Amino acid sequence: MRDEAPHDIPPRAPSVRFPHRRRTVTTVTQSVPVQVHHSPTVLSALRNPRILLREVLAGLVVALALIPEAISFSIIAGVDPRVGLFSAFVMAVVISFVGGRAAMISGATGAIALVVAPVMKNHGLDYLIATVLLGGVFQLVLGGLGAAKLMRFVPRSVMVGFVNALAILIFTAQLPNIIGVDRLVWPIGAAGIAIIVILPRLTKAVPAPLVAIVVLTLVTVLASIAIPTVGDEGKLPDSLPTLFIPNVPLNLETLTTIAPYALAMALVGLLESLMTAKLVDEVTDTGSRKTREALGQGVANIASGLFGGMGGCAMIGQTMINVKASGARTRISTFLSGVFLLVLVVGLGDVVAIIPMAALVAVMVMVSVGTFDWHSIKPSTLKRMPVGETIVMVLTVVIVVATDNLAIGVIIGVTAAMVVFARRVSHFTSVTRSIEATDSGEQHALYTVEGELFFASSNDLTTQFDYVDDPDLVVIDMTKSHVWDASTVAALDAIETKYHQHGKRVDIRGMNDASQAFHGRLAGNLGAGH
Repeated sequence: MRDEAPHDIPPRAPSVRFPHRRRTVTTVTQSVPVQVHHSPTVLSALRNPRILLREVLAGLVVALALIPEAISFSIIAGVDPRVGLFSAFVMAVVISFVGGRAAMISGATGAIALVVAPVMKNHGLDYLIATVLLGGVFQLVLGGLGAAKLMRFVPRSVMVGFVNALAILIFTAQLPNIIGVDRLVWPIGAAGIAIIVILPRLTKAVPAPLVAIVVLTLVTVLASIAIPTVGDEGKLPDSLPTLFIPNVPLNLETLTTIAPYALAMALVGLLESLMTAKLVDEVTDTGSRKTREALGQGVANIASGLFGGMGGCAMIGQTMINVKASGARTRISTFLSGVFLLVLVVGLGDVVAIIPMAALVAVMVMVSVGTFDWHSIKPSTLKRMPVGETIVMVLTVVIVVATDNLAIGVIIGVTAAMVVFARRVSHFTSVTRSIEATDSGEQHALYTVEGELFFASSNDLTTQFDYVDDPDLVVIDMTKSHVWDASTVAALDAIETKYHQHGKRVDIRGMNDASQAFHGRLAGNLGAGH
């Protein structure tokens, strides 16, 4: 299990020269040491008792937090709690070996549960497991095709909206355990929050969430306080997972039945996992291999299905407990979270069952508070931030919270960001007209086009010319512009055609090499104006 994974670095875009932007720049080269952050490797953690203890305790805290979550998601999917618990165990263990992001936790999630729930309801467990297996295959295919590289197109405003929406969802998921319950839950939960906030100021030798869980469990048991416990969430399994081969006919009808759900599961799982990996990259100041993570999610889901699990993806709340609240940095914590989960629910089920839900709620509430990007909503930040970026961030939050689906919110957020960007860039293009005379005294109209020309800025380019009153010769100077797409070529074709209809000649000049090659390949072949 190696952690020293290089970044996925996007290829450098080809340079384009703009003659009009030449300027003389004096640069002073100074040798500045670059600070590189490295997470401890598995091997170095095993050699360092302090780091190893931190990883072990982090894995234990995550395992405790996984239990009620996995049970809840099993209920959403309509399956036995063992299905969700076994899925969490298998995915955590497998992804610790094959994943691309160290210390990230994968398991059964609400988003995946919502996707596969209709299959369970309409066709039963065997079809659900077949869907999980096919979803894993789809993820392998998507990962092999480089789907992870699409993450570079997720702008910061969408990422901030994703994080803030995630924090809100983590908090609202705790409300059923806070509202309409015994009032004793509130002081117990408040005590847990106090421990998590105060203890790190005194010592970080032991994860504060683990201390909170242990202390509150002892208090409720010794004082015989009757409040909801983990055991009230559902029955814990008493045996190990076994190999499960779904009993479904291998024919086209089965494929057409499960394929749409399997593809949706693959896409949602990859999007959540890659977004979570990117978030962990920022939290830990380290890199990850996104393509490997995409492939690893596919392998983990196939393994989950083979052992009767409901599949899943990266778990953002538990990942934040691991890397932020507990300080874990290696694959050891991920691996042990799965191992501890199995040991706890199978071997120590009676002990785990008495843990008060208030303790786990306190942990998750503090995770939500720590996850939310409070800087993004400060008045000073909002004043400096472009209105379009703020709108994209808020829209992402609203969509995610309204649909309870991170994938939908991110997709709509990225689409909105593209629209905002296109509108902003479209205003950077200008066309100026002047009448000039040649040495022979012949007049011609000179149009100087300046800016980046693509579909958003070139669609109204044809309206910027005076086709009727211009002289017989029209010169279009493209020295200060660049042609980026076929829409611009079509617009230039349309301009030439309109002038020809008035018996006038057009001379397009000054294109840089890239624009000239692009325009020369497409001009006259797009049907615009012909």
